[in-house]
Amino acid sequence: MIDLYYFPSPNTWKVSIMLEECGLPYRIVPIDTLAGDQFKAEFLRISPNNKVPAIIDHDGDSGEVSLFESGAILLYLAEKTGKLLPPAGSARARALEWLFWQIGGLGPMAGQTHYFRRNAPENIQAVERFTSETTRLYRVMDSRLDGRDYLADTYSIADIACWGWVWFYDMHAQDLSAHPNVARWYASVGDRPAVIAGRKAGLDLVPAEHRGILERDDHGH
Repeated sequence: MIDLYYFPSPNTWKVSIMLEECGLPYRIVPIDTLAGDQFKAEFLRISPNNKVPAIIDHDGDSGEVSLFESGAILLYLAEKTGKLLPPAGSARARALEWLFWQIGGLGPMAGQTHYFRRNAPENIQAVERFTSETTRLYRVMDSRLDGRDYLADTYSIADIACWGWVWFYDMHAQDLSAHPNVARWYASVGDRPAVIAGRKAGLDLVPAEHRGILERDDHGH
């Protein structure tokens, strides 16, 4: 059994979707980031960076395994199950390339765009920098997906890592009609049963007044 410390977000969706794709049993341990649960001492022992997601795998290869950081968790689960990451060679490297692209680029830039456009108390010049860089990254992804179904050679943890971020495309000031290959990929991945189940996991943890976009079912159509 895997305990998933969780509050719905692009990064936690990576893990809930991966667990669903791999068919691993898990239970959600709610961490209400709106109420500050991520700063409590018991959670900081698991995730010293005070961020979700985090997991405890009670059936690790050498006993109980505790991990934080979504990318590390995706890699761990892929290696634990032998799923959604090629075992070696260039195919593995390609999947990791796009996983790290999300972690180092799309996530940070899109996240800052979302914050400064929607939540910041005042408008600052940097928002244009974040927005233009996010647009550039969407274009990079669109180019990569030209003639391809997935970011790597096959459906992989790279697609899982990116998909939850693209869910919030309008919060990133993006119009998917300007990125048709991303739109096609987003819709296709979003129709996978495990992706639907993973995205809807723990939705009831979010107060109704804050759910908004979390409840839409357009999948980019």
